[in-house]
Amino acid sequence: MLAAQTPQKKTKFALAQRKNYQAAVRYLDGRRELIEVRNACDLADARAMVLEELGLLRCLLLSELP
Repeated sequence: MLAAQTPQKKTKFALAQRKNYQAAVRYLDGRRELIEVRNACDLADARAMVLEELGLLRCLLLSELP
């Protein structure tokens, strides 16, 4: 006997692709560093991720990577 198979729904929706950013940071003591920020939703999210990870900074510059 064959088991009855229930039809599966195929849900089609577009997932928002998360972007990668590069951050140039300057610390309070004058040191500087380039950091890659992965899987951020937008610039605000990337900025929040950097500030949460590094704390107080003198300067932060973000750029979207291709």
